[in-house]
Amino acid sequence: MSYPFGRNVLLSSIGFDRLINTIEEMNAGQTINKAQSYPPYNIIKKNERDYAIEIAIAGFKNDEIDITAEGNKLTISGKIKSEQVGEYLHKGIGNRDFSHEFTLTETVIVRSADIENGLLIIQLENIIPEEKLPRKILIGGKSKLVIEDLKEAA
Repeated sequence: MSYPFGRNVLLSSIGFDRLINTIEEMNAGQTINKAQSYPPYNIIKKNERDYAIEIAIAGFKNDEIDITAEGNKLTISGKIKSEQVGEYLHKGIGNRDFSHEFTLTETVIVRSADIENGLLIIQLENIIPEEKLPRKILIGGKSKLVIEDLKEAA
């Protein structure tokens, strides 16, 4: 198997078994590689902690949108409940049912969801546990763990 980022990277990586398995599945064609295009959406990184997903939902009402967070999956779906009364002379606004699924890391939580100007805006926050924050490892002390937080060292 050929790795797009080189075998040397794999030899110096620890704890990335799941990522490597996913790459192998993709190369073997086991993963469907179809991008969802309706409705259009944006993923925005505001800073190191805050993210947002914007989905264009013109024509949908609040009760026609369902947002579910389960494990590391965030699913947003829309189902039109009411039909337009009358005959369309031109129908340029797409308002068909949809479903988008996003995979979140275990540290990302959904903070809120609002509709503004035809966009569904979902606010996300990456909460990094204290034990996963960058730390400086001090040299010395074979029998005890000597770790100093970077914020204390600065």
